[in-house]
Amino acid sequence: MKRFSLHAICPYFAMFPEKFVRDQVEAYSNPGDWVFDPFCGRGTTILESLLLGRHAAGVDINPVAFCVSQAKAERPTLQHILSRLQKLEIEYNPVSLEKQRLRLPPFFKRAFYPTTLRELLFLKANLDWHNDLTDRFIAALILGSLHGEMDKSSSYFSNQMPRTICLKPDYSLRYWKERKLFPKKREVFTMLKEKAEYRLGGFPRCLEGKVALADARRSSKVFSSLKNTISLVVTSPPYLNVTNYEEDQWLRLWFLGGETRPTYGKISKDDRHHVSVKYWQFLKETWLGLAPLLRKSAKIVVRLGSIGINEAKLVAQLKLSIIDVFPQAQLIARPVRSEIVRRQAQSFLPSSKGCLFEVDCVFKIQKTR
Repeated sequence: MKRFSLHAICPYFAMFPEKFVRDQVEAYSNPGDWVFDPFCGRGTTILESLLLGRHAAGVDINPVAFCVSQAKAERPTLQHILSRLQKLEIEYNPVSLEKQRLRLPPFFKRAFYPTTLRELLFLKANLDWHNDLTDRFIAALILGSLHGEMDKSSSYFSNQMPRTICLKPDYSLRYWKERKLFPKKREVFTMLKEKAEYRLGGFPRCLEGKVALADARRSSKVFSSLKNTISLVVTSPPYLNVTNYEEDQWLRLWFLGGETRPTYGKISKDDRHHVSVKYWQFLKETWLGLAPLLRKSAKIVVRLGSIGINEAKLVAQLKLSIIDVFPQAQLIARPVRSEIVRRQAQSFLPSSKGCLFEVDCVFKIQKTR
């Protein structure tokens, strides 16, 4: 099956490939079925399901994930995007933004060329990504290009950084100073027009999906109209003790209206990432919140990883979290382990330790009511 460039609109840490989703959707659902992802991230499950003729919906508590996933689920026309960018470029006044640029912390002045940063500040203030699908798509294009490897590509707006996560400001400044790295001038409006044409050029007509900015535990509240409708769930929850998306995506969150430094606990409101007991309770509550949406004999496919837990215990804990909600649930395939051999952050943080493996589990749900 052809790989569409829209999938890669915004590189994301711990993203699973579209082939993984395609295999699950084709194996465990039929055209016209509903597929759901309570941790939709960059929207791979959503978009691949739509391309395969399924209906798709999902939630994510991270504004970055919502913006990117919904941009894939509900796509504006290329002409609407180009017209909107042209209008914004006409309205752009760099003089009025210089004082705002100078007030930003040192990180921003070393991360972005002055003219580039002024253009980003203007778009940050004028894109209604919450409510307008064209503005949301433009914002998603910006998020995917906001930072990346300057030495490998001119597609990114920033100084040298990973493309999947943004490192902390103090570390980044030290890194750039030690290596004498400075940002390159980028023409933001021109690049966005080119990116829109690349991402949507040749994209086929397909169904549109639904994505909500919400906690996974509220899935059935947010999508009450889908009660007893979902045939398949394909998801990858945040891994235990591996990452915190609020920290890793802090620069993208800043562009969407967040703070100028990494924050902790302001979005998720609880420590679900590093405390084992809370983590498994959180997953149990996620399945509980999802339960009213599932059809009888629905399937749940979960890709999961962790640091400090072996494969057998990881599978056992995941199974327990599901059986606590669906007592008759069954693993219908042997869990598949895959090694994680490439981690982009190693180039920037050589001493960092990460998740070494992932496990894929498929459950058949027998609803009792």
